[in-house]
Amino acid sequence: MPSGSDTTAEAAPTGPDADRPGQRTTGSAATPPTEGADGAEGGDAVGGRDPVAGGDAVEGRDAVEGDESGPTGSAAPGTAASGSASATSGVAPSAPGAASAPVTASEPSPGERRPGRLRRLGLLARREARRSALAVLSGLVLGLAFPPFGVWPLSLVAVAALALLTRGRTARQGAWTGFAFGVPFFLLLLKWLSVVGWDAVVGLSVIEAAFLALMGAGLALVSRLPVPALWPLWTACLWVAEEWARDRAPFGGFPWGRLAFANTGSPYTPLAALGGAPLVTFGVALTGGALAYAALALWRLRGAAGGFPPRRALPAAGAVAVAAAVTASGFTVPIPTAADKSVDIAVVQGNVQQPGMDFLGRPMMILENHVKATLNLAKDIKAGRIAKPDLVIWPENASDLDPFQYREAYARIDEAVKSIGVPVLVGALVDHPTKEGYVENQGIVWDPKSGPGASYTKQHPVPFGEYVPFRQELSKVITRLQRVPRDFYPGDHTGVLNVGPARLGDVICFEVAYDEIVRDTVNAGARAIVVQTNNATYGRSGQPEQQLVMSRLRAIEHGRPVITAATSGISAVVSPDGTIEQRTKEFTQDVLTARIPLRDGKTLADRVGAIPEWVLAMVGVLSSAAAIMIGRRGRTDEKGQ
Repeated sequence: MPSGSDTTAEAAPTGPDADRPGQRTTGSAATPPTEGADGAEGGDAVGGRDPVAGGDAVEGRDAVEGDESGPTGSAAPGTAASGSASATSGVAPSAPGAASAPVTASEPSPGERRPGRLRRLGLLARREARRSALAVLSGLVLGLAFPPFGVWPLSLVAVAALALLTRGRTARQGAWTGFAFGVPFFLLLLKWLSVVGWDAVVGLSVIEAAFLALMGAGLALVSRLPVPALWPLWTACLWVAEEWARDRAPFGGFPWGRLAFANTGSPYTPLAALGGAPLVTFGVALTGGALAYAALALWRLRGAAGGFPPRRALPAAGAVAVAAAVTASGFTVPIPTAADKSVDIAVVQGNVQQPGMDFLGRPMMILENHVKATLNLAKDIKAGRIAKPDLVIWPENASDLDPFQYREAYARIDEAVKSIGVPVLVGALVDHPTKEGYVENQGIVWDPKSGPGASYTKQHPVPFGEYVPFRQELSKVITRLQRVPRDFYPGDHTGVLNVGPARLGDVICFEVAYDEIVRDTVNAGARAIVVQTNNATYGRSGQPEQQLVMSRLRAIEHGRPVITAATSGISAVVSPDGTIEQRTKEFTQDVLTARIPLRDGKTLADRVGAIPEWVLAMVGVLSSAAAIMIGRRGRTDEKGQ
């Protein structure tokens, strides 16, 4: 990035040369950038400049330069941003609204030494310090929107803040701002991973923040596009594009931290029934972008002659109206919950011996907990204290030993199932029948008469948790990976299972976060969704709450009840409208009984699938590409002149 020693800037000429555009003034190599002259240091509040769009001259070659005109702040391609004098030249900025000439880079003069890389990074850090601090704060604000805090309106504040912080910046500056926003956000969101180690938290946070860095670059680019009123639209589409990429890469993606998952109890939640989680994210981001536009328009009206001019306030009022309309749109979406048939279920939470990495305890301990809880349920049914259910659901890993390899495990499961007298969906780890050394994470339908039958194998094992990519190489460097002794083998079909009178769609643990897995299961015929999960490693860390809100979103998205069965909690019954009807406490042995509807109707989200996500993501990508092309065309025209 150019620094003060190799950059020239143009100041507004005075005197006889006032009518000669393009007059250049060479900045002094010894003069460091002054705080406040560049927008990165927040000095835009002084001198009447745009609070977020000034001071980009140092990297003006990488973005579309434009003159901010009027209350909407549209950028005219090929001109320099208003009021943005070069921070490295030490030249005072021109008057608000006056266009300065383009800034070009120059080679160091003979005998002049170019500052070293560390020196240039230091200057950059100093210039960006205040903006970076605001980005960090905004990232933490977004983290507070998610469980266990769950203050969903903060997601709107965070989106608006990032849009303002990247507005008018270059792509590189926007990328840095996005990264500074993303790292603290994910550190707060994923602190539950500290059970494994804080290095894992930091490493995963940095990887995920890289996607927000790309989005930050895109936000900076699209903020300079013509028709400023569309800026919130481009912002919302880029949020969808960022989540689209992060949900798929690397190693199959990691969807944690989507805006939709912070808004499972907000006015935007019903939008999931129309376009799934991506449409919820789009609605939240569009509202945040519109609020940013309104804030910017109002900022430019400060100190206006003659008081507050109502006509010039129309853009801000229009943006607020858009934000209100998008927020209210969720209330207009019908959420069907009626069903012709229903079924009585029981969910068994057997509990584990202790939270953390060593939750398993002795072999058979977790299985014994679930067997005993089921036997007690059978006694209550026999005594008439509880009505007999039509089926029972055990959680993921309820059997910590392969029942097909260990007779004791098979016998105890069979005893529990026969005592209750109805089919039980059993979660178990099973050795792969043909691939030695691999294990399958399964949900097995266990009948009291015929024994084990149909099963579902988890399709998306968790990288570094259930399998180790590049095991031979990485396990030598990271010895902790040796605690994952065997790799889980992925399944190849959806989890639609007939459990007694119900056709259930089994989804195991983290799979509830992936749109396509749940959607494919519903479209394959599931009338209710079951999430078998084991969160014992991350108990009392906020992770179970984060996963539970995903169940709420899926219920509305697919118009199905969602039953979460967890070994140690949180187990829950969620109705098709997203209401949590029942839930357990963590690390307690408990049994939930409920009557759930069995629904066949499909929502619009089921029918359109991933189309809305792809369309919105492509609009975001293409808007960034258009901004790059306009910027290059402007610089080409400038050189031609």
